[in-house]
Amino acid sequence: MASENTNRLAVLIDADNAQPAIAEGLLAEVAKYGTAHVKRAYGDWTSTNLKGWKDHLLAQSIQPIQQFGYTTGKNATDSAMIIDAMDLLYTSKLDGFVIVSSDSDFTRLASRIRESGLTVYGFGQRKTPKPFVAACDKFIYTENLKEVTEDAPVAKTRTAANQLKGDSKLMNLLRNAVEAASDDSGWARLDTVGSIITKQRPDFDSRSYGFNKLGELFSATTLFDLESRSPGDGKPPVTHVRDIRHRAEK
Repeated sequence: MASENTNRLAVLIDADNAQPAIAEGLLAEVAKYGTAHVKRAYGDWTSTNLKGWKDHLLAQSIQPIQQFGYTTGKNATDSAMIIDAMDLLYTSKLDGFVIVSSDSDFTRLASRIRESGLTVYGFGQRKTPKPFVAACDKFIYTENLKEVTEDAPVAKTRTAANQLKGDSKLMNLLRNAVEAASDDSGWARLDTVGSIITKQRPDFDSRSYGFNKLGELFSATTLFDLESRSPGDGKPPVTHVRDIRHRAEK
C-alpha cells in the first residue's frame, strides 16, 4: 500500500552476525514496509572477517559503524547497536526499526521499541531464537531473501499440496485467520488475513513454503477459494479468500 511506503525506518545491521550476500534483497524487502532513512552496519571493520561487506556498503549506501572488540568473549557490536537504537528512538522521528541479526541479545531491544509504539521488523537466519522472533512485529528469514537475490527457481522448492494439507499447524493457522476475518458468507480479504497471520506468527512467510505470495500458498493447498474483486472507482482489484467448506453451507 502507498501509505506504508511513507514510514520512516532505521535499518541497523549486526554485520558480525549477518551475511553480506543478503544486502540487496534485504533493502528490497525493507522497501515494502517503508523508507530506510537510517542505514547502519555495525562491526569491527579492521577485521578481515567483514571484508565481504565492504562492496555492499558502498553499493547500498550503508554507513559502517566501527566497533572494536575490546574484550574477548564480549559482543561489543551488540552493545553499540542497542545504544544507537535507543538514541534514535528518542531523538529521531521514526515509525519503525529494522534489526538485522540472529542474536537473541536484541530481544529486549525489540520489545522496548514496540512499547514506545514503533514497529519492529526483524531479519535473521532460521536458527534465530524464538524469543527474538516473537518480540518483533514481523520477522523475515534471510534464507528467503537469498532465494530471491540469487534467482533460485522457486517452482522447484514449492511444497506439494498433500504436504501442505498434512501440516496441521499450517492449516489451522490459515483456516483460523480466514475465519477471524470473514463475513457472513465466509469470504475474507486476503490482506486482512495476512495481517492476522503475522500477528499470530511474526515469522510466517509464504516463501518458506516456496511461494512468493500468500495467495499462491492458499491456492496450492486446494482447500480455499480465491476471488479477485474490483472495488470500482479505478481502484486495483482486491483478492478475497474462503474456506471451501463454506460451499457446502449454501
